[in-house]
Amino acid sequence: MIISVLFDIIYSIALVVFLPMLFYRGIKQGRYRRGWGHRFGFVPVRNSSRRCIWIHAVSMGEVNATQTVIEQLKHSFECDIVISTTTDTGYDRALHLYGRDHMVFFYPFDFSWSVKRALKRIKPNICILMELEVWHNFTYYTWKNSIPTIVANGRISSGKGFPRYKRIAWLVRPMFGRLDRVLAQDQEYAERFSYLGVPNNKIITAGSLKYDTAQTELPVVGQEDMAKALNLAQSDRLWVAGSTGPGEEEAILSTYRTLINEPELTGLKLVIVPRKPERFDDVARLIEAEAFKFIRYSQIKTGQTQASGEEQVILGDTMGDLRKFYALAHSIFVGRSLTAMGGSDMIEAVALAKPTIVGPYTENFSDSMAKLRAGKGIIEITRVDELPESVKSTLLDSNRAQDLARCGRQVVIESKGATARTIQIVKDLLKV
Repeated sequence: MIISVLFDIIYSIALVVFLPMLFYRGIKQGRYRRGWGHRFGFVPVRNSSRRCIWIHAVSMGEVNATQTVIEQLKHSFECDIVISTTTDTGYDRALHLYGRDHMVFFYPFDFSWSVKRALKRIKPNICILMELEVWHNFTYYTWKNSIPTIVANGRISSGKGFPRYKRIAWLVRPMFGRLDRVLAQDQEYAERFSYLGVPNNKIITAGSLKYDTAQTELPVVGQEDMAKALNLAQSDRLWVAGSTGPGEEEAILSTYRTLINEPELTGLKLVIVPRKPERFDDVARLIEAEAFKFIRYSQIKTGQTQASGEEQVILGDTMGDLRKFYALAHSIFVGRSLTAMGGSDMIEAVALAKPTIVGPYTENFSDSMAKLRAGKGIIEITRVDELPESVKSTLLDSNRAQDLARCGRQVVIESKGATARTIQIVKDLLKV
């Protein structure tokens, strides 16, 4: 109890310090404007006598990873499933996927009173935390109330996450030690959870849920409608740069300018999909400054304009459409990997049997990269100046592109199974 009070004090100081930044982002970027009641524990009240499974997924990526788990939970249990998220994009994605059938809300801040209030209103029988969202008061009060709490799809990145936790290992080991199970994506992540205090007999190497949620067959729902909306011709070739981050779009546009001057690459178009929505406008200004003919997909999607088919660059400035862009692609670059940002999820791209390129910074997906390297299912460049030739090879060497795409897809298919392992653990803890 004393430790909880200490954490409440730390959280209060942190909230005061970061409040100006939250206001700034709310005004400038439209973030953190919603859900403040939820964040202080005033989540919706669940009035049901059925058992309840609370799933928490921080942002859109984690929400997407819940899909096969929630589908199987509905088949396996007579229960209520509620979903919480932290970010605005995660909340919107959860509403889109689950809002009709399930309660969706923002995850409470880890103040003791917020957590206690939320648990009292939800009355969960088990809590599933996606990837790594372990907080002191939450694990303390679920433990105190005998509510099993597990981490599914568990991972602790080597970039920032693990080094930060190591520095305060003495402080975080009690909260990690209260977890009932951790289903780690790979052995390396399992060892990190063990170091941070999870007993070895409670850690299972279960694989990544993203393999299970990845679509491996075409067409993707909405793919053909998108192609019509973009006015794509049969002769057009699409290079898609997905989940890009700061400092990458300049290199991508430079690469594209090089490629369109190649006589063999007529009809080549570029799609750029920034990872974070608050960067859409900045990237639009950058494309405009580079004097490319471009169009924003949001304007097409909302009927504000129509694609002429003459656009060189398409800015994917909507949420939830990346898979459709990937499905239309002839070559894919997965971003946040040219600069030191840890990489973005490349599984969705290779699962669709598309030749896929990443940069040297993919440490957040080390297990997936190890499998794809071994299976010869991905191109990994070490320098920015290698990007033009790598893209060119996937567009012009059809045999190489097909072999690369087929091998990548096979790696994904062989790596499925994490959902079944997760459901079994839930059954064991609920004694079903």
